[in-house]
Amino acid sequence: MRVDVGLQVRDGAGTVWKVSQPSRSARWAAGVDLPDPLMPSSTTKMTEGHRAWLYPAAGEGRPGVAAAEAALPSSSRTSTAGAGGHPPDAARRWQRITATYEHLFREFTAAPTPPHRPMSFPFSPHTSKESDVPHPTSDLTACSAADERAARIAAVLTGRYRLRPSQVVPLPLGQGTINFRAETPARHVFVKNYLPGADLDGERAAITSSTRALRAGIPAAPVLLNDDGDSIDTSTDLPVSVWKWMPGHVAMSMSPPQLAAAGAALGRIHHLFAHPPASTTSAVDTWRAMDVNGLAVTIDQLLAIIGERLDDDTADNFARQAQRTLRERRDMLHCIPELLADLPGDLTVQAVHGDYAPVNLMFTGDTLSAVLDFRPPDPPFLLAYDLGRIAFYPNTVTTSAAWPDAAATLIRAYRQANPSVPAVDIRACGRVALLQLLGSLYGVRQHYLKPGLFQQDLDQFWLSRQHTAAVLLANLAATDRLLADLARS
Repeated sequence: MRVDVGLQVRDGAGTVWKVSQPSRSARWAAGVDLPDPLMPSSTTKMTEGHRAWLYPAAGEGRPGVAAAEAALPSSSRTSTAGAGGHPPDAARRWQRITATYEHLFREFTAAPTPPHRPMSFPFSPHTSKESDVPHPTSDLTACSAADERAARIAAVLTGRYRLRPSQVVPLPLGQGTINFRAETPARHVFVKNYLPGADLDGERAAITSSTRALRAGIPAAPVLLNDDGDSIDTSTDLPVSVWKWMPGHVAMSMSPPQLAAAGAALGRIHHLFAHPPASTTSAVDTWRAMDVNGLAVTIDQLLAIIGERLDDDTADNFARQAQRTLRERRDMLHCIPELLADLPGDLTVQAVHGDYAPVNLMFTGDTLSAVLDFRPPDPPFLLAYDLGRIAFYPNTVTTSAAWPDAAATLIRAYRQANPSVPAVDIRACGRVALLQLLGSLYGVRQHYLKPGLFQQDLDQFWLSRQHTAAVLLANLAATDRLLADLARS
């Protein structure tokens, strides 16, 4: 997919050029990617690992690359050859494209244009510092589409929430929603803009779960209701929910006190949501009947796509890693039926958080300040899924040899907060986590079939998840012993 980043430059002959590159997930809430204004490092960033091209505004594709390369000084075109001859074709092409970007940006952007900034609104004088908020900047172009979306959301905040935002800042996070921080004279708020086709009834139920947890004393973000008392505003074609901006930071590698706090909060959530219990659900039945053959077919489809791109020299830097890890995953698929068969049939099924992961936990120091992003409670699912996912989260398993100790710290705190949890769920949570990893191609599937909002993040997540699956599979017996001990203690 080719996405115009909005930059147009005119050369001495009057030809208008645009900069285009595949979307790294429709970044910045408007479906665009912005080039870094710092040259020449950004040219390497834009070309390395991505199919990035220069092309005439009136034209398409590769002819523009050849024309741009031809415009380079001869020294630029020849300086990329290594000692003893030219580098391989693929390497030489990227080097020449990098040089092309450097040359054209130096020549055509001598007159500075105003940098893109968070959308500001003149009816409020309020201004706050932006250093702690990631948002796109560029000395080359304004992201008009993002500004338009931000302006429309600002209008909703003004008309439906009685807020008067001075800035609406797109945030580079989240895969299922487009997210913003809005600054007003009275407060800062977090805004979720739901994507087309979102299950808004399910999202309202998720907000109800979050509110229920907050009222029970579990740290969570309060939702702001619109003028009609609704948690999701649908007065425009940009449905939004608005939340209090919560202090703190995400700890992807949690300290022992943070692990204990995360485990205790999940224990309280599960205890709160335990009634009414469910014997099983269609979602659980489907999960237990994992389609191993379908997984193999999809893996082969992805490998075929990668192979074609490698053959025609259009693959990005992720391709080799994706190929290697998909082959590894295919070799693991034979383990799934036995792992499923060994799972107890009486695992607890109830409403769960549904996305209990470090990215949805905010800490102030070692204190948990908020549990975010509850998922819809219907249908209920395996309690052991929530617990195993956070206890054996990829960032924990892949970054420290002490991951079993980290899991034990979290699970002990969980049991103290939820002492009625059946031992069978504790014993099985590691295998449930492993099965969930083995049965999911999340990240790599999106890369080749339907890119996500932040695809580079998804690429790394896939690699981390595959690594975690390999570690858990290799340490299955030891993990079973650890969890059996924790279930008895």
